Amino acid sequence: MTIKVKKKMVASSKYGLKCPNKMNSEYITIHNTANDAAAKSEISYMINNTSSTSYHFAVDDKEVVQGIPLDRNAWHSGDGTNGTGNRKSIGVEICYSKSGGARYKAAEKLAIKFVAQLLKERGWGVDRVRKHQDWNGKYCPHRILSEGRWNSFKSAIEKELKALGGKPASAKPEATTKPKKSYNLPTGILKVTKPLTKGAGVKAVQQALATVYYYPDKGAKNNGVDGYYGPKTADAVKRFQLMHGLAADGIYGPKTKAKLEKLLK
Repeated sequence: MTIKVKKKMVASSKYGLKCPNKMNSEYITIHNTANDAAAKSEISYMINNTSSTSYHFAVDDKEVVQGIPLDRNAWHSGDGTNGTGNRKSIGVEICYSKSGGARYKAAEKLAIKFVAQLLKERGWGVDRVRKHQDWNGKYCPHRILSEGRWNSFKSAIEKELKALGGKPASAKPEATTKPKKSYNLPTGILKVTKPLTKGAGVKAVQQALATVYYYPDKGAKNNGVDGYYGPKTADAVKRFQLMHGLAADGIYGPKTKAKLEKLLK
């Protein structure tokens, strides 16, 4: 039975922000949303906000919703303007991953069937399925990874694909896993001071936060990484702390360093 896709497409006037480039896709990239919103809400938030972050599909326990045309790229893989993940892969977000439970399990089950359908339509094998982590090292899809189920997840897709009469592997699989980037995060305390603290240590913190999507400034040169610990950096640290159970004071210290290093691994 074909899974129907509900379309809630980004306006063409926002293509420059959300999906500026034509795309001939070669891969499918799997994400977990890290919140408990439904697919329709995920797509609505994505197309209406002012961040460049974007993805093609969101899948919940009941439906698949599309927000970006499949012939255009989306910014979902964190591997740069010309990265293969961002420029040549279809982004699929699985909803309800923060809390898990029955709704998430149902969403993942539907996502498995839907990804198999996408593969069958393109004559691809399961070797074309990637996790976000493969492109830039981010710990995503976080729930699947934390439960140690990536291989079984792919096996489930392969089983569905075979049931649809699809190919077990593509004609020309490509190795795309990027080497992990090394971050020399500073020890000690960093906070907003007058004059502003600056240097390589601050830049390392900014780059690490950008990698895990807490320092997004794609309109700025070098993603806004400038080596100065100002209000923008403190706000990014605060958002990171809020999402990871730390005291949200915007001050970079040992606990924030440890949590950031763990996530980067």
